[in-house]
Amino acid sequence: MTATVESLDALLGDPGDRANPLGHEAFLAADERGELPHAGRAALEACGLGAAFVPRELGGALGEMDALARLLRPLFGRDGALALGLGGINLIAAAPVWTAGSEAQRGHLANVLLNGGQSAGAYTELATGHDLVRSRVRATASGNGFLLSGRKEVINNVSRAHTVTVLARTGDGTGSRDHSLFLLDMDAVARDSVAFLPRFRTSGLRAMHLSGVDFRDCPVPASAMVGEPGTALETVLRAFQVTKSVLTSAMLGCLDSQLRVVTGFVRERRLYGASIGELPLVRSQLTSAFTELLISDCLATTACRALHLLPRQTGAYAAATKYLVPELVQDASDDLSVVLGARSFLRDGPYGTFQKHARDLPVASLAHMGATPCQAMLIPQLPRLAKRSWFVSGPAPTELFRYGTPLPDADLGRLDMTAAADDRLIGTLLAVADELNGDLRLGPLCRVLRAELAALRDACAALPPRERSPLTGPAGFRLAERYALLLAAAACLGVWWHNRHRADPFLTDDTWLTAALRRLTARLGHPVAPGADDTAVTDALFRELLSRHDALRAFDLVGRSLR
Repeated sequence: MTATVESLDALLGDPGDRANPLGHEAFLAADERGELPHAGRAALEACGLGAAFVPRELGGALGEMDALARLLRPLFGRDGALALGLGGINLIAAAPVWTAGSEAQRGHLANVLLNGGQSAGAYTELATGHDLVRSRVRATASGNGFLLSGRKEVINNVSRAHTVTVLARTGDGTGSRDHSLFLLDMDAVARDSVAFLPRFRTSGLRAMHLSGVDFRDCPVPASAMVGEPGTALETVLRAFQVTKSVLTSAMLGCLDSQLRVVTGFVRERRLYGASIGELPLVRSQLTSAFTELLISDCLATTACRALHLLPRQTGAYAAATKYLVPELVQDASDDLSVVLGARSFLRDGPYGTFQKHARDLPVASLAHMGATPCQAMLIPQLPRLAKRSWFVSGPAPTELFRYGTPLPDADLGRLDMTAAADDRLIGTLLAVADELNGDLRLGPLCRVLRAELAALRDACAALPPRERSPLTGPAGFRLAERYALLLAAAACLGVWWHNRHRADPFLTDDTWLTAALRRLTARLGHPVAPGADDTAVTDALFRELLSRHDALRAFDLVGRSLR
Protein backbone atom coordinates (compact mmCIF):
# COMPACT_ATOMS: atom_id res chain seq x y z
CA MET A 1 0.00 0.00 0.00
CA THR A 2 1.22 3.50 -0.85
CA ALA A 3 0.23 6.38 1.40
CA THR A 4 -2.01 9.10 -0.01
CA VAL A 5 -3.55 12.12 1.64
CA GLU A 6 -6.92 10.38 1.48
CA SER A 7 -5.64 7.14 3.02
CA LEU A 8 -3.89 9.06 5.79
CA ASP A 9 -7.05 11.02 6.55
CA ALA A 10 -9.01 7.77 6.73
CA LEU A 11 -6.48 6.16 9.06
CA LEU A 12 -6.20 9.19 11.32
CA GLY A 13 -9.98 9.44 11.60
CA ASP A 14 -12.05 12.14 13.28
CA PRO A 15 -9.72 14.26 15.43
CA GLY A 16 -12.55 15.22 17.76
CA ASP A 17 -13.69 11.64 18.46
CA ARG A 18 -12.68 10.88 22.05
CA ALA A 19 -12.71 7.15 21.28
CA ASN A 20 -10.33 7.57 18.33
CA PRO A 21 -6.85 6.26 19.28
CA LEU A 22 -5.45 8.79 16.80
CA GLY A 23 -7.66 11.70 17.81
CA HIS A 24 -6.56 14.92 19.46
CA GLU A 25 -7.29 13.66 22.96
CA ALA A 26 -5.15 10.55 22.45
CA PHE A 27 -2.23 12.59 21.17
CA LEU A 28 -2.53 15.12 24.00
CA ALA A 29 -2.36 12.29 26.53
CA ALA A 30 0.59 10.72 24.72
CA ASP A 31 2.34 14.09 24.63
CA GLU A 32 2.00 14.44 28.39
CA ARG A 33 3.56 10.98 28.77
CA GLY A 34 6.30 11.89 26.33
CA GLU A 35 5.65 8.90 24.10
CA LEU A 36 4.09 8.34 20.70
CA PRO A 37 0.89 6.29 20.82
CA HIS A 38 1.32 2.75 19.53
CA ALA A 39 -1.63 3.35 17.21
CA GLY A 40 0.36 6.09 15.48
CA ARG A 41 3.19 3.76 14.58
CA ALA A 42 0.78 1.08 13.42
CA ALA A 43 -1.14 3.55 11.25
CA LEU A 44 1.96 4.78 9.43
CA GLU A 45 3.16 1.24 8.81
CA ALA A 46 -0.30 0.22 7.58
CA CYS A 47 -0.46 3.02 5.02
CA GLY A 48 3.06 2.42 3.73
CA LEU A 49 4.40 5.88 4.55
CA GLY A 50 8.00 4.74 4.11
CA ALA A 51 7.49 4.49 0.34
CA ALA A 52 6.76 8.22 0.22
CA PHE A 53 10.44 8.93 0.95
CA VAL A 54 11.83 6.54 -1.68
CA PRO A 55 12.24 7.75 -5.29
CA ARG A 56 10.05 6.11 -7.88
CA GLU A 57 13.01 4.65 -9.76
CA LEU A 58 13.86 2.68 -6.59
CA GLY A 59 10.36 1.29 -6.18
CA GLY A 60 8.94 4.04 -3.98
CA ALA A 61 6.40 6.80 -4.48
CA LEU A 62 8.57 9.92 -4.16
CA GLY A 63 7.94 12.12 -7.18
CA GLU A 64 6.75 15.71 -6.85
CA MET A 65 8.24 17.27 -3.72
CA ASP A 66 5.24 19.54 -3.14
CA ALA A 67 3.00 16.46 -3.17
CA LEU A 68 5.15 14.90 -0.42
CA ALA A 69 4.80 18.07 1.65
CA ARG A 70 1.01 18.01 1.28
CA LEU A 71 0.99 14.32 2.21
CA LEU A 72 2.74 15.12 5.48
CA ARG A 73 0.56 18.10 6.43
CA PRO A 74 -2.25 16.00 7.96
CA LEU A 75 0.34 14.27 10.14
CA PHE A 76 1.77 17.58 11.34
CA GLY A 77 -1.77 18.79 11.94
CA ARG A 78 -2.40 15.83 14.22
CA ASP A 79 0.99 15.56 15.91
CA GLY A 80 4.34 17.09 14.97
CA ALA A 81 6.27 14.46 16.92
CA LEU A 82 4.64 11.69 14.90
CA ALA A 83 5.22 13.55 11.62
CA LEU A 84 8.89 14.27 12.30
CA GLY A 85 9.76 11.31 14.49
CA LEU A 86 8.44 8.61 12.17
CA GLY A 87 8.17 10.52 8.91
CA GLY A 88 10.32 13.57 8.32
CA ILE A 89 13.41 12.03 9.90
CA ASN A 90 13.48 9.48 7.08
CA LEU A 91 13.70 12.29 4.53
CA ILE A 92 16.43 14.06 6.53
CA ALA A 93 18.47 10.86 6.67
CA ALA A 94 17.80 9.69 3.12
CA ALA A 95 18.15 12.88 1.07
CA PRO A 96 22.00 12.84 1.09
CA VAL A 97 21.98 9.19 0.04
CA TRP A 98 19.59 9.89 -2.84
CA THR A 99 21.86 12.83 -3.76
CA ALA A 100 25.28 11.15 -3.76
CA GLY A 101 24.94 7.52 -2.70
CA SER A 102 26.08 4.52 -4.70
CA GLU A 103 23.61 2.20 -6.39
CA ALA A 104 24.10 -0.34 -3.60
CA GLN A 105 23.57 2.25 -0.86
CA ARG A 106 20.47 3.64 -2.51
CA GLY A 107 19.07 0.15 -2.98
CA HIS A 108 19.73 -0.86 0.62
CA LEU A 109 18.17 2.26 2.10
CA ALA A 110 15.18 1.97 -0.23
CA ASN A 111 14.65 -1.61 0.91
CA VAL A 112 14.74 -0.55 4.57
CA LEU A 113 12.16 2.21 4.11
CA LEU A 114 9.89 0.21 1.79
CA ASN A 115 9.70 -2.52 4.42
CA GLY A 116 8.68 -0.21 7.23
CA GLY A 117 12.14 0.42 8.65
CA GLN A 118 13.42 3.67 10.09
CA SER A 119 16.46 5.80 9.35
CA ALA A 120 18.14 8.61 11.28
CA GLY A 121 20.43 11.48 10.34
CA ALA A 122 23.40 12.07 12.66
CA TYR A 123 24.82 15.34 11.38
CA THR A 124 24.95 17.83 14.26
CA GLU A 125 26.55 17.66 17.69
CA LEU A 126 25.48 19.27 20.94
CA ALA A 127 28.67 21.30 21.38
CA THR A 128 28.78 22.71 17.85
CA GLY A 129 25.11 22.86 16.83
CA HIS A 130 24.53 23.57 13.16
CA ASP A 131 28.18 24.47 12.57
CA LEU A 132 28.96 21.26 10.70
CA VAL A 133 32.55 22.33 9.94
CA ARG A 134 33.38 21.98 13.65
CA SER A 135 31.95 18.46 13.98
CA ARG A 136 34.15 16.29 16.20
CA VAL A 137 33.05 12.74 15.42
CA ARG A 138 35.98 11.23 13.54
CA ALA A 139 36.35 8.44 10.99
CA THR A 140 39.94 7.15 11.00
CA ALA A 141 41.19 4.96 8.17
CA SER A 142 41.84 1.41 9.35
CA GLY A 143 42.52 -1.58 7.11
CA ASN A 144 39.78 -1.81 4.49
CA GLY A 145 37.53 0.67 6.22
CA PHE A 146 37.28 3.18 9.03
CA LEU A 147 36.94 3.35 12.79
CA LEU A 148 34.22 5.75 13.86
CA SER A 149 34.64 7.49 17.22
CA GLY A 150 32.83 10.28 19.05
CA ARG A 151 29.34 11.28 20.09
CA LYS A 152 26.35 12.61 18.20
CA GLU A 153 23.69 14.04 20.50
CA VAL A 154 20.09 15.22 20.11
CA ILE A 155 19.46 12.89 17.17
CA ASN A 156 15.87 12.03 16.33
CA ASN A 157 15.05 8.31 16.61
CA VAL A 158 18.69 7.20 16.45
CA SER A 159 18.30 4.39 18.99
CA ARG A 160 15.47 2.87 16.95
CA ALA A 161 16.89 3.33 13.46
CA HIS A 162 17.86 0.54 11.09
CA THR A 163 20.24 2.83 9.20
CA VAL A 164 21.98 6.02 10.28
CA THR A 165 23.55 8.62 7.99
CA VAL A 166 26.60 9.97 9.84
CA LEU A 167 28.71 13.04 9.12
CA ALA A 168 32.24 12.48 10.41
CA ARG A 169 35.59 14.23 10.28
CA THR A 170 38.13 12.57 7.98
CA GLY A 171 40.62 15.45 7.85
CA ASP A 172 42.36 17.65 10.42
CA GLY A 173 41.55 21.07 9.00
CA THR A 174 38.59 23.41 9.27
CA GLY A 175 37.75 23.51 5.61
CA SER A 176 34.90 22.13 3.56
CA ARG A 177 36.85 19.02 2.47
CA ASP A 178 37.61 17.61 5.91
CA HIS A 179 34.39 15.65 6.43
CA SER A 180 32.84 12.58 4.85
CA LEU A 181 29.44 10.96 4.98
CA PHE A 182 28.69 7.35 5.93
CA LEU A 183 25.59 5.17 5.73
CA LEU A 184 25.63 2.76 8.65
CA ASP A 185 23.64 -0.46 8.75
CA MET A 186 22.80 -0.55 12.45
CA ASP A 187 21.82 -4.21 12.26
CA ALA A 188 25.37 -5.06 11.16
CA VAL A 189 27.57 -2.88 13.39
CA ALA A 190 29.40 -4.46 16.31
CA ARG A 191 27.13 -3.90 19.29
CA ASP A 192 30.01 -3.30 21.72
CA SER A 193 31.26 -0.44 19.53
CA VAL A 194 28.06 1.60 19.80
CA ALA A 195 26.32 2.93 22.91
CA PHE A 196 23.09 4.89 22.89
CA LEU A 197 22.94 7.96 25.10
CA PRO A 198 20.11 9.00 27.43
CA ARG A 199 17.10 10.69 25.96
CA PHE A 200 16.85 14.48 25.81
CA ARG A 201 13.53 15.95 26.94
CA THR A 202 12.15 19.02 25.17
CA SER A 203 9.41 21.56 25.83
CA GLY A 204 7.81 20.88 22.44
CA LEU A 205 7.50 17.70 20.40
CA ARG A 206 7.62 15.98 23.77
CA ALA A 207 6.86 12.55 22.30
CA MET A 208 9.75 12.68 19.84
CA HIS A 209 12.61 10.40 20.86
CA LEU A 210 15.73 12.58 20.87
CA SER A 211 18.80 10.81 22.17
CA GLY A 212 22.35 10.27 21.01
CA VAL A 213 24.93 7.71 20.01
CA ASP A 214 28.50 7.17 21.18
CA PHE A 215 30.75 5.51 18.60
CA ARG A 216 33.61 3.65 20.27
CA ASP A 217 36.05 2.75 17.49
CA CYS A 218 33.10 1.40 15.57
CA PRO A 219 34.31 -0.52 12.48
CA VAL A 220 32.78 0.83 9.28
CA PRO A 221 33.44 -0.72 5.85
CA ALA A 222 34.81 1.50 3.10
CA SER A 223 31.65 0.77 1.12
CA ALA A 224 29.66 2.74 3.73
CA MET A 225 31.11 6.07 2.58
CA VAL A 226 28.51 8.13 0.71
CA GLY A 227 30.07 9.90 -2.26
CA GLU A 228 33.74 10.80 -2.48
CA PRO A 229 35.98 11.41 0.57
CA GLY A 230 35.74 14.96 1.88
CA THR A 231 32.44 15.79 0.17
CA ALA A 232 30.09 15.49 3.15
CA LEU A 233 29.43 19.21 3.60
CA GLU A 234 28.71 19.73 -0.08
CA THR A 235 26.41 16.70 -0.20
CA VAL A 236 24.53 17.60 2.96
CA LEU A 237 24.06 21.25 2.03
CA ARG A 238 22.69 20.27 -1.37
CA ALA A 239 20.43 17.58 0.08
CA PHE A 240 19.14 19.87 2.81
CA GLN A 241 17.55 22.01 0.12
CA VAL A 242 15.02 19.17 -0.15
CA THR A 243 14.33 18.96 3.57
CA LYS A 244 14.23 22.74 4.06
CA SER A 245 11.57 23.05 1.39
CA VAL A 246 9.48 19.93 2.01
CA LEU A 247 9.42 19.82 5.81
CA THR A 248 8.86 23.56 6.14
CA SER A 249 5.89 23.25 3.79
CA ALA A 250 4.60 20.20 5.66
CA MET A 251 4.81 22.04 8.98
CA LEU A 252 1.96 24.29 7.85
CA GLY A 253 -0.35 21.50 8.96
CA CYS A 254 0.28 22.64 12.55
CA LEU A 255 -0.93 26.17 11.81
CA ASP A 256 -3.91 24.83 9.86
CA SER A 257 -4.92 22.86 12.95
CA GLN A 258 -4.51 25.88 15.21
CA LEU A 259 -6.57 28.02 12.86
CA ARG A 260 -9.34 25.41 12.92
CA VAL A 261 -9.41 25.37 16.72
CA VAL A 262 -9.65 29.16 16.97
CA THR A 263 -12.18 29.54 14.16
CA GLY A 264 -14.37 26.97 15.92
CA PHE A 265 -14.05 28.95 19.13
CA VAL A 266 -15.09 32.14 17.34
CA ARG A 267 -18.06 30.30 15.83
CA GLU A 268 -19.31 29.33 19.30
CA ARG A 269 -18.26 32.20 21.56
CA ARG A 270 -20.69 35.05 22.15
CA LEU A 271 -20.06 38.32 23.95
CA TYR A 272 -22.52 41.10 24.72
CA GLY A 273 -25.24 39.16 22.93
CA ALA A 274 -23.34 38.74 19.65
CA SER A 275 -20.69 36.50 18.13
CA ILE A 276 -17.16 37.62 18.91
CA GLY A 277 -16.58 37.31 15.18
CA GLU A 278 -18.31 40.68 14.89
CA LEU A 279 -15.46 42.33 16.79
CA PRO A 280 -12.95 44.02 14.43
CA LEU A 281 -9.95 42.88 16.50
CA VAL A 282 -11.01 39.24 16.34
CA ARG A 283 -11.55 39.42 12.59
CA SER A 284 -8.22 41.13 12.12
CA GLN A 285 -6.30 38.54 14.15
CA LEU A 286 -7.96 35.60 12.43
CA THR A 287 -7.54 36.92 8.91
CA SER A 288 -3.96 37.94 9.62
CA ALA A 289 -3.16 34.34 10.58
CA PHE A 290 -5.04 33.07 7.51
CA THR A 291 -3.02 35.41 5.30
CA GLU A 292 0.28 34.34 6.86
CA LEU A 293 -0.67 30.73 6.11
CA LEU A 294 -1.39 31.54 2.47
CA ILE A 295 1.88 33.47 2.08
CA SER A 296 3.80 30.61 3.65
CA ASP A 297 2.11 28.08 1.38
CA CYS A 298 2.98 30.12 -1.71
CA LEU A 299 6.67 30.40 -0.81
CA ALA A 300 7.17 26.88 0.52
CA THR A 301 5.33 25.15 -2.33
CA THR A 302 7.20 27.24 -4.89
CA ALA A 303 10.49 26.19 -3.29
CA CYS A 304 9.41 22.53 -3.45
CA ARG A 305 8.57 22.79 -7.13
CA ALA A 306 11.80 24.68 -7.84
CA LEU A 307 13.70 21.53 -6.84
CA HIS A 308 12.39 20.05 -10.10
CA LEU A 309 12.40 23.07 -12.39
CA LEU A 310 15.09 25.44 -11.10
CA PRO A 311 17.62 23.21 -9.28
CA ARG A 312 20.49 25.66 -9.77
CA GLN A 313 18.52 28.45 -8.05
CA THR A 314 16.86 26.43 -5.28
CA GLY A 315 19.70 26.94 -2.81
CA ALA A 316 18.55 30.52 -2.21
CA TYR A 317 14.84 29.73 -2.32
CA ALA A 318 15.10 26.84 0.15
CA ALA A 319 17.16 28.91 2.61
CA ALA A 320 14.70 31.80 2.41
CA THR A 321 11.80 29.41 2.96
CA LYS A 322 13.40 27.75 5.98
CA TYR A 323 14.12 31.17 7.49
CA LEU A 324 10.93 33.10 6.73
CA VAL A 325 8.08 30.58 6.89
CA PRO A 326 8.65 29.52 10.53
CA GLU A 327 8.72 33.22 11.45
CA LEU A 328 5.41 33.86 9.66
CA VAL A 329 3.86 30.77 11.23
CA GLN A 330 5.00 31.81 14.70
CA ASP A 331 3.53 35.28 14.24
CA ALA A 332 0.26 33.74 13.06
CA SER A 333 0.17 31.45 16.09
CA ASP A 334 0.72 34.46 18.34
CA ASP A 335 -2.12 36.33 16.62
CA LEU A 336 -4.45 33.40 17.21
CA SER A 337 -3.48 33.13 20.87
CA VAL A 338 -4.78 36.68 21.36
CA VAL A 339 -8.23 35.51 20.25
CA LEU A 340 -8.21 32.48 22.55
CA GLY A 341 -6.88 34.48 25.48
CA ALA A 342 -6.19 32.42 28.60
CA ARG A 343 -7.57 29.33 26.84
CA SER A 344 -4.45 29.28 24.68
CA PHE A 345 -2.50 28.03 27.71
CA LEU A 346 -4.73 25.02 28.43
CA ARG A 347 -3.00 21.67 27.88
CA ASP A 348 -6.14 19.55 27.63
CA GLY A 349 -9.75 19.82 26.55
CA PRO A 350 -10.93 21.34 23.27
CA TYR A 351 -8.13 23.94 23.22
CA GLY A 352 -5.28 21.67 24.28
CA THR A 353 -4.37 21.01 20.67
CA PHE A 354 -3.70 24.71 20.13
CA GLN A 355 -1.31 24.82 23.08
CA LYS A 356 0.42 21.63 21.96
CA HIS A 357 1.11 23.07 18.51
CA ALA A 358 2.25 26.33 20.11
CA ARG A 359 4.86 24.33 22.02
CA ASP A 360 5.77 22.16 19.06
CA LEU A 361 6.27 24.83 16.39
CA PRO A 362 9.45 26.46 17.79
CA VAL A 363 11.09 23.05 18.20
CA ALA A 364 9.93 21.73 14.83
CA SER A 365 11.28 24.81 13.06
CA LEU A 366 14.80 23.97 14.30
CA ALA A 367 14.84 20.52 12.68
CA HIS A 368 18.33 20.06 11.16
CA MET A 369 18.82 23.81 10.57
CA GLY A 370 17.51 26.96 12.23
CA ALA A 371 16.71 30.42 10.91
CA THR A 372 20.08 32.10 11.53
CA PRO A 373 22.18 29.63 9.49
CA CYS A 374 19.69 29.98 6.64
CA GLN A 375 20.02 33.76 6.66
CA ALA A 376 23.79 33.40 6.87
CA MET A 377 23.75 31.21 3.76
CA LEU A 378 21.89 33.90 1.81
CA ILE A 379 24.11 36.86 2.69
CA PRO A 380 27.19 36.00 0.55
CA GLN A 381 24.95 35.34 -2.47
CA LEU A 382 23.06 38.64 -2.42
CA PRO A 383 25.68 40.95 -4.02
CA ARG A 384 26.12 38.53 -6.92
CA LEU A 385 22.37 38.15 -7.48
CA ALA A 386 21.89 41.90 -7.22
CA LYS A 387 24.58 42.63 -9.81
CA ARG A 388 23.98 39.86 -12.34
CA SER A 389 20.35 38.83 -12.05
CA TRP A 390 17.85 41.30 -10.60
CA PHE A 391 16.22 43.40 -13.32
CA VAL A 392 18.05 41.13 -15.83
CA SER A 393 16.74 37.55 -15.51
CA GLY A 394 13.40 36.61 -17.00
CA PRO A 395 10.46 35.03 -15.16
CA ALA A 396 10.25 31.45 -13.91
CA PRO A 397 8.42 28.82 -15.97
CA THR A 398 4.65 28.74 -15.59
CA GLU A 399 4.75 25.17 -14.20
CA LEU A 400 6.54 26.44 -11.10
CA PHE A 401 3.28 27.97 -9.87
CA ARG A 402 0.56 25.73 -11.30
CA TYR A 403 -0.17 23.28 -8.52
CA GLY A 404 -0.99 19.76 -9.60
CA THR A 405 0.67 19.99 -13.01
CA PRO A 406 3.15 17.15 -13.62
CA LEU A 407 6.83 17.81 -12.97
CA PRO A 408 9.96 16.01 -14.16
CA ASP A 409 11.63 13.90 -11.49
CA ALA A 410 13.94 15.96 -9.32
CA ASP A 411 17.59 15.39 -10.19
CA LEU A 412 19.21 16.05 -6.82
CA GLY A 413 22.64 15.81 -8.39
CA ARG A 414 21.95 19.11 -10.18
CA LEU A 415 21.38 21.04 -6.95
CA ASP A 416 24.10 23.62 -6.24
CA MET A 417 25.36 24.81 -2.87
CA THR A 418 25.01 28.42 -4.02
CA ALA A 419 22.31 29.74 -6.29
CA ALA A 420 23.17 30.53 -9.88
CA ALA A 421 22.98 34.21 -10.83
CA ASP A 422 19.70 33.69 -12.63
CA ASP A 423 16.98 34.58 -10.12
CA ARG A 424 13.85 33.59 -12.00
CA LEU A 425 11.54 34.05 -9.01
CA ILE A 426 12.50 37.70 -8.73
CA GLY A 427 12.10 37.82 -12.50
CA THR A 428 8.50 36.69 -12.00
CA LEU A 429 7.91 39.48 -9.49
CA LEU A 430 9.00 42.07 -12.04
CA ALA A 431 7.11 40.51 -14.94
CA VAL A 432 3.80 40.23 -13.08
CA ALA A 433 4.28 43.68 -11.51
CA ASP A 434 4.57 45.13 -15.01
CA GLU A 435 1.31 43.43 -16.01
CA LEU A 436 -0.47 44.80 -12.94
CA ASN A 437 0.95 48.31 -13.04
CA GLY A 438 -2.39 49.83 -14.03
CA ASP A 439 -4.48 47.83 -11.56
CA LEU A 440 -6.09 50.16 -9.01
CA ARG A 441 -5.70 47.76 -6.09
CA LEU A 442 -2.57 45.77 -6.90
CA GLY A 443 -0.66 48.32 -8.97
CA PRO A 444 0.47 50.51 -6.05
CA LEU A 445 1.61 47.45 -4.09
CA CYS A 446 3.59 46.17 -7.06
CA ARG A 447 5.29 49.53 -7.46
CA VAL A 448 6.33 49.42 -3.80
CA LEU A 449 7.83 45.96 -4.35
CA ARG A 450 9.70 47.09 -7.46
CA ALA A 451 11.12 50.10 -5.60
CA GLU A 452 12.08 47.90 -2.66
CA LEU A 453 13.93 45.52 -4.98
CA ALA A 454 15.84 48.43 -6.53
CA ALA A 455 16.77 49.69 -3.06
CA LEU A 456 17.86 46.20 -2.01
CA ARG A 457 20.00 45.90 -5.15
CA ASP A 458 21.78 49.15 -4.31
CA ALA A 459 22.24 48.16 -0.66
CA CYS A 460 23.71 44.77 -1.62
CA ALA A 461 26.07 46.40 -4.11
CA ALA A 462 27.27 48.81 -1.42
CA LEU A 463 27.88 46.06 1.13
CA PRO A 464 31.57 46.16 2.17
CA PRO A 465 33.58 42.99 1.40
CA ARG A 466 33.95 42.17 5.08
CA GLU A 467 30.15 42.12 5.42
CA ARG A 468 29.64 39.69 2.52
CA SER A 469 30.03 36.58 4.64
CA PRO A 470 28.07 34.66 7.27
CA LEU A 471 30.06 36.63 9.87
CA THR A 472 28.39 39.89 8.87
CA GLY A 473 26.68 42.18 11.32
CA PRO A 474 22.97 43.01 11.69
CA ALA A 475 22.89 44.96 8.42
CA GLY A 476 23.67 41.87 6.37
CA PHE A 477 20.99 39.83 8.12
CA ARG A 478 18.46 42.58 7.46
CA LEU A 479 19.29 42.40 3.74
CA ALA A 480 18.66 38.64 3.82
CA GLU A 481 15.31 39.27 5.51
CA ARG A 482 14.28 41.81 2.87
CA TYR A 483 15.24 39.40 0.10
CA ALA A 484 13.20 36.58 1.66
CA LEU A 485 10.16 38.86 1.90
CA LEU A 486 10.52 39.82 -1.76
CA LEU A 487 10.73 36.14 -2.71
CA ALA A 488 7.53 35.53 -0.77
CA ALA A 489 5.84 38.37 -2.64
CA ALA A 490 7.10 36.95 -5.94
CA ALA A 491 5.71 33.52 -5.07
CA CYS A 492 2.31 35.01 -4.20
CA LEU A 493 2.20 36.99 -7.45
CA GLY A 494 3.26 33.96 -9.48
CA VAL A 495 0.71 31.65 -7.86
CA TRP A 496 -2.17 34.08 -8.38
CA TRP A 497 -1.18 35.10 -11.92
CA HIS A 498 -0.71 31.56 -13.22
CA ASN A 499 -3.78 30.06 -11.56
CA ARG A 500 -6.39 32.54 -12.75
CA HIS A 501 -7.85 29.81 -14.98
CA ARG A 502 -8.82 27.62 -12.02
CA ALA A 503 -12.40 27.00 -10.99
CA ASP A 504 -11.71 27.99 -7.36
CA PRO A 505 -13.23 31.49 -7.03
CA PHE A 506 -11.17 32.29 -3.94
CA LEU A 507 -7.81 31.43 -5.50
CA THR A 508 -8.57 33.34 -8.70
CA ASP A 509 -9.87 36.44 -6.91
CA ASP A 510 -7.27 39.06 -6.02
CA THR A 511 -8.51 39.57 -2.46
CA TRP A 512 -6.13 37.11 -0.82
CA LEU A 513 -3.26 38.41 -2.95
CA THR A 514 -4.01 41.98 -1.89
CA ALA A 515 -3.95 40.93 1.76
CA ALA A 516 -0.72 39.00 1.26
CA LEU A 517 1.10 41.84 -0.48
CA ARG A 518 -0.06 44.33 2.14
CA ARG A 519 1.34 42.11 4.88
CA LEU A 520 4.65 41.71 3.08
CA THR A 521 5.08 45.39 2.18
CA ALA A 522 4.32 46.26 5.80
CA ARG A 523 7.08 43.89 6.93
CA LEU A 524 9.36 45.63 4.46
CA GLY A 525 8.61 48.94 6.16
CA HIS A 526 5.92 50.23 3.81
CA PRO A 527 2.57 49.82 5.59
CA VAL A 528 -0.56 50.72 3.66
CA ALA A 529 -2.79 53.31 5.31
CA PRO A 530 -6.05 51.71 6.54
CA GLY A 531 -9.09 52.45 4.39
CA ALA A 532 -12.50 51.19 3.38
CA ASP A 533 -10.95 48.65 1.03
CA ASP A 534 -8.94 47.23 3.94
CA THR A 535 -12.18 46.41 5.76
CA ALA A 536 -13.63 44.82 2.61
CA VAL A 537 -10.56 42.60 2.24
CA THR A 538 -10.72 41.54 5.89
CA ASP A 539 -14.44 40.76 5.66
CA ALA A 540 -13.96 38.68 2.49
CA LEU A 541 -11.15 36.67 4.08
CA PHE A 542 -13.22 36.15 7.22
CA ARG A 543 -16.14 34.80 5.18
CA GLU A 544 -13.81 32.39 3.39
CA LEU A 545 -12.37 31.27 6.71
CA LEU A 546 -15.80 30.50 8.15
CA SER A 547 -16.89 28.80 4.95
CA ARG A 548 -13.90 26.48 4.94
CA HIS A 549 -14.30 25.73 8.63
CA ASP A 550 -17.96 24.80 8.25
CA ALA A 551 -17.35 22.78 5.07
CA LEU A 552 -14.39 20.93 6.63
CA ARG A 553 -11.83 22.19 4.13
CA ALA A 554 -8.16 22.93 4.74
CA PHE A 555 -7.10 26.56 5.03
CA ASP A 556 -4.16 26.38 2.62
CA LEU A 557 -4.16 27.32 -1.05
CA VAL A 558 -5.58 24.01 -2.28
CA GLY A 559 -8.27 23.90 0.41
CA ARG A 560 -8.78 20.13 0.15
CA SER A 561 -11.79 18.46 1.73
CA LEU A 562 -11.19 16.93 5.16
CA ARG A 563 -14.28 14.72 5.07
